[in-house]
Amino acid sequence: MAERRTFSPEMKREICRQLVSGEKRLAQICREYALAESVVIRWRKAYQQRGEQAFMTGTGNTVTAEARIAELERFCGQLALENQVLKKRCKLRAHGAVRHDAGGAILPFADVRSPSLHPIRHQPQLVV
Repeated sequence: MAERRTFSPEMKREICRQLVSGEKRLAQICREYALAESVVIRWRKAYQQRGEQAFMTGTGNTVTAEARIAELERFCGQLALENQVLKKRCKLRAHGAVRHDAGGAILPFADVRSPSLHPIRHQPQLVV
């Protein structure tokens, strides 16, 4: 198996500059540096997305980690809010202050003994 070559960040940026500026075509760069097209295309995408910062070591992971931390903090806040709402709902339900309709929606609790709050129920008719 051939030994894996490594290219410096400066070399990668220079190759990408030549490609993006149109100074050299993809096939020409691949021949000159004996690179696979997929490698050069991957470098070009990184260069187009991040510019001159594309091949800096360590900076890409820091940005990704910071974005991940921010995402997790938002998620944690959302969970805390949902937890607070559920605790309130459980507390109200334990005291009999809420009831649910057929669809599962929460309705204010109504006294079941009060006939005025219930729909008219059909009384069975006597058949004679």
